[in-house]
Amino acid sequence: MGADTVRLFERHPTEIGERLRLRRKLRGMSLRDVATKAGISVGMLSQVERGQASPSIRSLRAICDALGMPVMWLFEGNTDQEADDRDIVVRRNNRRELTYDAGALRKEILTPDTQPQIQMLRFIMQPGADSGEPYCNDQGGKCGLVLSGTLGLELDGRQFVINAGDSFAFPAQAMVRFWTIGDAMCEVIWVVSPATV
Repeated sequence: MGADTVRLFERHPTEIGERLRLRRKLRGMSLRDVATKAGISVGMLSQVERGQASPSIRSLRAICDALGMPVMWLFEGNTDQEADDRDIVVRRNNRRELTYDAGALRKEILTPDTQPQIQMLRFIMQPGADSGEPYCNDQGGKCGLVLSGTLGLELDGRQFVINAGDSFAFPAQAMVRFWTIGDAMCEVIWVVSPATV
């Protein structure tokens, strides 16, 4: 039995279900959307979210894939203190992380899923890191602060050089891409409203 399996059975089904429900709400997905993508019934997903059923490891992975979240996110915050305050506080050792560009771009999520109106992230970008093709969101705004290094930022075809200590803001509907300039790591605090990841 793998570590994830052991930890799954240490978690109460209500706790797992609540985390899945919060994530689904944050992503703006219906029960049917997630169930269809995961290949399970709406009824089963509803029972899992309410803590009335424990999914198999396979089903749990499928649900997490449908929600765009690693399974390990369900197992973070093991102490009583972390369980009591995780709707408000994200402890440093419990930051959820996503990696892109073969690990050259790392995103740490600094806000809990209980606040879908806003999301703060920490980007750690190695030299040569690039966000890829320009993208946008349907609504809201984005802003950021470069803590170290130099960030290249493109908005609707306009390019900007953002140095350490500089900040920026733009509408989320703008087509954006970003990259590291130079040979030093770039660290950015990035805020988006509403939450997107």
